Amino acid sequence: MTQLSSQTLQRTVELLSSWPGVGRRTALRYVLYLMRQPPEYLKSLAEALGRLPEEVQTCQLCGNYADAPLCTLCQNAKRSQQKIICVVEDIPALLAIENTGSFQGLYHVLGGCIAPGEGIGPEQLRVRELLDRVKQEGIQEVILAFSPTPEGDTTAFYLHKRLQEFPLRISTLARGIGFGNELEYTDDLTLARSILQRIPYSPMQG
Repeated sequence: MTQLSSQTLQRTVELLSSWPGVGRRTALRYVLYLMRQPPEYLKSLAEALGRLPEEVQTCQLCGNYADAPLCTLCQNAKRSQQKIICVVEDIPALLAIENTGSFQGLYHVLGGCIAPGEGIGPEQLRVRELLDRVKQEGIQEVILAFSPTPEGDTTAFYLHKRLQEFPLRISTLARGIGFGNELEYTDDLTLARSILQRIPYSPMQG
């Protein structure tokens, strides 16, 4: 792509093109769109982005993003399933499930899935924090809500083994989601049914 005459625009395009799913042409369209906006909008956007590392933190309990030590979900005492933890790979998966409105328990963001080929093992994930929560909070059910991928199945199998020492129910999403599909891209109705119709986890599923 031809270099832009403005180094500032060029640098902005380069930064945006490093985002997932955003190539240089798309990044350029975004930048040109921003240049058509009022200066006040650009200043507000820049201010909001600059405040992200200063004001947004990780929830000390579940790993969600929050403006306080605990996120709004963990603070919400009105959620009716306080003894159920839904374990997800990342925050997009948490948001996908929460958007269905079908789950009223708590969450635990693992921070990824076990992927030996990428150098990601259990020690890089928030496994210990999950086990501590199960023990300390008297959890009665853990839902292993991972995308039906090899990495997701491997992670679910590992967690199932680690959770065997606790007297609780271990369940997983009903298989309404096609193999290889990511939870965050699954439609709300399918995902809601998979949660509500969840089934006991069996190692044969991993």
